[in-house]
Amino acid sequence: MNMGSFAKATELHKRLLFTILALLVYRIGTYVPIPGINSEAFLQFFQNPDGQRGILDMFNMFSGGAVERMAVFALNVMPYISASIIVQLMGAVYPPWEKLRKEGGESGRKQLNQYTRYLTVVLALFQSTGIAIGLNAQPGLIDSPGLFFIVSTITTLTGGTMFLMWLGEQVTARGVGNGISLIIFAGIVAVLPGTIARLFGLAQQGQMSAFTLLFIAAMMIGVVVFIVFMERAQRRLLIQYPKRQEGNRMAGGERSFLPLKVNTAGVIPPIFASSLLMLPTTVAQMTANANLPSWMEWLPLVTAQMQHGQPVFMLLYGALIVFFCFFYTSITFNPEDTAENLRKYGGFLPGIRPGKRTAEYLDYVLTRLTVIGAAYITAVCLLPEMVIANFGSGLAFGGTSILIVVSVTMDTVAQIQSQLLAHQYEGLIKKAKLRGRGKTAGTGKTPGKGVTAPARR
Repeated sequence: MNMGSFAKATELHKRLLFTILALLVYRIGTYVPIPGINSEAFLQFFQNPDGQRGILDMFNMFSGGAVERMAVFALNVMPYISASIIVQLMGAVYPPWEKLRKEGGESGRKQLNQYTRYLTVVLALFQSTGIAIGLNAQPGLIDSPGLFFIVSTITTLTGGTMFLMWLGEQVTARGVGNGISLIIFAGIVAVLPGTIARLFGLAQQGQMSAFTLLFIAAMMIGVVVFIVFMERAQRRLLIQYPKRQEGNRMAGGERSFLPLKVNTAGVIPPIFASSLLMLPTTVAQMTANANLPSWMEWLPLVTAQMQHGQPVFMLLYGALIVFFCFFYTSITFNPEDTAENLRKYGGFLPGIRPGKRTAEYLDYVLTRLTVIGAAYITAVCLLPEMVIANFGSGLAFGGTSILIVVSVTMDTVAQIQSQLLAHQYEGLIKKAKLRGRGKTAGTGKTPGKGVTAPARR
C-alpha cells in the first residue's frame, strides 16, 4: 500500500472513520443488557460447566459475547444471514424469484433484498420469542417474570437485529467492505483476547504444558497461512474472442480469463453444518428438566456424542461440510448460464465447442475444484476439533471463526486498495484536464512544430 496515496485519499479516510464508528456502536450495544434480566445470575447460568449450551456457543462467538451477557444485540445478524441464504436458495429453485434474480436487473435485486428484510423480521421474532419464553421459565434469572418481560424481550432483541441490519447496510454504502461481514468479524475478534488469556491461564495452572501452548500457537499461524493461500487459489480458464472486420482493419481477437475459485462456497458450509449439529444439543438442554416420552429416551445418549471433540461429531461435521460445499456451489454457479453468456458475446474456450460442450467442461472443472475446496474447508474446521479432543476445550476459536476472520480481512484490504486505485485515477484525470486547459484557444492545439502561436497584441 502506497502511504503517500493513502494520506491524500480524503474520501477513504471518511469511509474508514465511518466504519470504525459503526463498529464501535455495535460493540457498545453488546454490553447493554435487555430490560429485566439479572446479568450476573445469567452469566453464572451460561458459564455453568455442567450445562450443554448447544448452538448458543456459536451464537455467542459470532456476537462477541453478547449472548452470555444477554445484551440487546444477542441475536446479532444471524437472522439476516439465515434469511439471505434462504432467499438465495429460493432464487435458484422458485421460478418467480429466479426470474427476478436473472432478468430483473437492479430492480429485481432490490426486490429480493426487500424479501430478505421481511424474512429477517420473521426469523428474529421467532428466535426472540423462544429466548424470551425460555428465560421467563428459568427461576432467578428475571427480576419480574411475566408477560411484560416476554413482550419487551421480543421487541428489544428483534429491534437490535433490525438495527444491526441497517447499520451493516450503511457500512456497505458509506464505509469500507461488506457491513454484515465486518459486524461478524468484529464480534469474533472481540472474543480472541479472552481465548488467548484462557489458554495462558490453563498453562499457568498446570492444566496445559508449555509445549502444548506453543503447538496451538504454531497451528493457528499455519492455518491462517493455509487459508490465505487457498482463498486466493483459482483456476483461470482462457477465453478467446474471434477477430472481426471493421472497415479496412481487423478488430477483436482479445483474450481474457474466467477465474474459478477453489473455494466457491466460502464459509457457508461450516456455518450450516455447525447449526445442524448443535440443534440436537440445544433441544436436549431445553428438555433437560422435562419428562420425556419413552420414544425420546435416546435423545440424551445422542447428545453426549454430539459435543465438540467427540468422534461422532467430527465424522458428521466433516460429512455435512462436504455436502454443503457441493450443494451451495451448484446453487451459486450455473455452468449452463455461463456457457450461454460466453456464446452470446462471441467468447469460447479454445478447443471446446460453444454451448453444451462448454457447459459440460465448466461443470467438469468446477466439480474437481469443489473436491479440493471441500477437503480444504473440512481440514481447517476439523483440525481445531482434534485439538479439543486431545487437549481439552480451552481452544474456543474454531475453524469457522478463523475462516471468517481471514476472509473478511482479505476482502476489506482489497476494498481499501480499490479505493486507493480509484483515487489515483481521479488524480490522473484532473491532471489531464489541467493540461488540456493549457492548450491554445481556438485551434485546440499546443504550439509546437508546424503550429504557429497567435501573436500577442
